[in-house]
Amino acid sequence: MNDLADRFFAAVCGGDVRTLTDLYSPEARIWHNDDGQEQTVAENLRVLRWLSRTLEDMRYEDIRRHDLPDGFAQQHVLRATLPGHGPLEVPASLFVRVVDGRITRIDEYVDSAATGALRALAARPKER
Repeated sequence: MNDLADRFFAAVCGGDVRTLTDLYSPEARIWHNDDGQEQTVAENLRVLRWLSRTLEDMRYEDIRRHDLPDGFAQQHVLRATLPGHGPLEVPASLFVRVVDGRITRIDEYVDSAATGALRALAARPKER
């Protein structure tokens, strides 16, 4: 389970959509506490790709990981630099369900106060 988790978070940081696609079950769902919505794999990959392209020096630190009977739980702080904003620190916890070596569900709890600058940037209209 640790290997899968390590590969997953390295792929997120590296924007490695191919590895993420391989790690996700096609039917996986990703839920976030800050909006109460579930994402499909395709929707989540768009967000993760945007994060890896937008944030500089993105990394997961202060990691505490625990094996669960059907996956793992991880607490961490996502640290990066958000251009035009400065340092970003987002404490989070994830509960990850794994079946047959693939992620079938993630329930992610983030400190929504820490994501304000990210949400504001994502909401800005794109320049043409």
